[in-house]
Amino acid sequence: MEQALYAEDPKFASQMQGSAARARLRRSIAIGAGGVIAGLGLVVLGVATVSIWWGAVGFALMVSGVAYAITPPKVPKVTLGALAQDGSVRAHVSAGRFGKTRQAGKAAKAGKRPNPSGQTFMRRLEGRWDRRRQDGQ
Repeated sequence: MEQALYAEDPKFASQMQGSAARARLRRSIAIGAGGVIAGLGLVVLGVATVSIWWGAVGFALMVSGVAYAITPPKVPKVTLGALAQDGSVRAHVSAGRFGKTRQAGKAAKAGKRPNPSGQTFMRRLEGRWDRRRQDGQ
């Protein structure tokens, strides 16, 4: 019967099957709810024994339980590759967080100018500002 369902509607059949992601989500929500309930119990204990410390620990446990329950699961980072001429896949080399700056630095080291004027962005802005102020006076 399962094979017939897969043959007829594979998308529906795959949705009916429990996935590992849904199981992790349910587990994190259950653990977070358990933390909230235990924290609430500690808050009640703190009120009953007139101890502020039990209440504070309970409140912290409740907040951390909610944060754990609503935090999305960490997805493993997918590494991308580039297809070479021979059909092999090589690792993609990222330019990094400051890719353009790094490329400009490499160009300057190679004897090339990163921009036609050879000035940094801030120096060009300052020059424009000074010219505007002089023209306005």
